Amino acid sequence: MTSATTTGETGRVHRLVKAAFNSRLMHRLTYPHGPDRFIELFDPTAVTDEVVGTISAIEHPTERSVRVSVRPNSRWAGFQAGQYVEFAMEIDGRRQRRMFSPAHSQHADGALEFTMSVNPDGVLTRHIKESARVGDHVVLGNVGGDFHLPLTRPERIVLLSAGSGITPVMSMLRTLIDERYDGAIDFIHYCRSTSDALYAAELEQYEGVLPGLQMHCIYTREGGEHFSADQLARLVPDYHDAQTFVCGPAALLEATRTLFDEQGIGERLHQEAFGLATPAASEDETGGEIHFKRSDRSTDNNGQTLLEQAEQAGLSPEHGCRMGVCFACSCTKTAGRVRDLRTGEVSGDGEQEIQICVSAPVGSVSLDI
Repeated sequence: MTSATTTGETGRVHRLVKAAFNSRLMHRLTYPHGPDRFIELFDPTAVTDEVVGTISAIEHPTERSVRVSVRPNSRWAGFQAGQYVEFAMEIDGRRQRRMFSPAHSQHADGALEFTMSVNPDGVLTRHIKESARVGDHVVLGNVGGDFHLPLTRPERIVLLSAGSGITPVMSMLRTLIDERYDGAIDFIHYCRSTSDALYAAELEQYEGVLPGLQMHCIYTREGGEHFSADQLARLVPDYHDAQTFVCGPAALLEATRTLFDEQGIGERLHQEAFGLATPAASEDETGGEIHFKRSDRSTDNNGQTLLEQAEQAGLSPEHGCRMGVCFACSCTKTAGRVRDLRTGEVSGDGEQEIQICVSAPVGSVSLDI
């Protein structure tokens, strides 16, 4: 039998298995897990209710990062350049989730590209760097986020990033290059050194690829200045007329937001954070006790997020993005008040559904964990 015949026969078997498992009877017989969990035993990429991808390549662009190419199954519906995707893998029997922004063009066919900074304490990124192999499977969840190129492309664009915040704006740049964008683009990227840069060689090659494209790679440990209003005015004198897209750490977002608001052009600034800045807790927020009811454990409140304090208490609550995006860490607060670190809003004392990755306790709090 030829390989082509074998492939065709395998595909026919997969279709028959999927048809059988998708019947109303099979949904009843496989309750509560659903037929997909059983289809996965035959072919993890053939599930009907999830986007499943296969890792096709793994690279290590820097010592502290990993890049994976993932080929999704037919349920993948695409994304808009700049958006994030929920990325999940089964590790030690638990599904670990994080949100990552694809770095490839939204017009690219085939594999999706994810470049990740590796958190030494992070389960998922550490696993991908140290243990993942070509052929492993990934579940790709919700695509979301308002940080993306508008459908009608602006005539003037500034793309500004720092560190691993480059991935969504890299997707925007690659998308605009694929579209042969004829407007003016300034791409500004901050990094500590060339050895830390995730796309150093590729960025150098982009100079002049489009008639209106100007590249500015700034290495702060090699003599480059950190972001400032004066620096932006020197590099992009007409930034007031541009739509500016910024992704990076909290300090960069705050500096650009302050500048654009002071200039009266705040509506031209679009931002995305790749991490959550945890502000220092005030004296009235620390103290008291965190009680984890289901686990029957308690710990003194140190002012950090409830997720961090649960982990320090030896618990492993479900979580994903650690930014309040994926809702994997949602749980019930049964008593006490918490502060939402994104908005500063303080909750009431009663029972309430909260996200523990973006909630800090105000005094004593009890959780159903």
